[in-house]
Amino acid sequence: MKDEPRLFNVLFLSTRNSARSTIAECILNRLGAGRFRAYSAGSQAAWQIRPETLSLLKSLNYDVSALRSKSWGEFAEPGAPHLDFVFTVCDDAAGEECPYWPGQPMTAHWGIPDPARETGSPSQVGLAFADAHRMLNDRISVFAALPFRTLDTLALKRRLDEIGQSEEAKAASASAV
Repeated sequence: MKDEPRLFNVLFLSTRNSARSTIAECILNRLGAGRFRAYSAGSQAAWQIRPETLSLLKSLNYDVSALRSKSWGEFAEPGAPHLDFVFTVCDDAAGEECPYWPGQPMTAHWGIPDPARETGSPSQVGLAFADAHRMLNDRISVFAALPFRTLDTLALKRRLDEIGQSEEAKAASASAV
């Protein structure tokens, strides 16, 4: 009898849970189906997901029917899913306050510039959201392909931090300042 693969629960955190963390949740639930279950939340959750986020996700054929902006406190309540990983996707370089997650999940910071801060034309705003999706998709693809069974805790933590410190991420954060 073959061992069943372990399902890892992953929480993506941002400040408002209206763009980046929601996009990340959708990406990992698609890329990691059967191996990961992704959630998203915010330290100061918005009342709703940004329309630009929903538009982008719909255009890429993601199911957005169950998406909602959630407070990260929901994941600290009794009965909440046990979390294996928590990734902050807020961008320190842009001066955002990143939430702190207490507890035992493995954590890493994968700062992505906030597309909701784009104030240009509708096409510039759309490009900012598409760029956020591309950066998150790249990082999540690397994460989902990690050989979890062969990495010890320290090696896994190092790899998670490396994913957040990719050269592309540094360049994007620098241009957002």
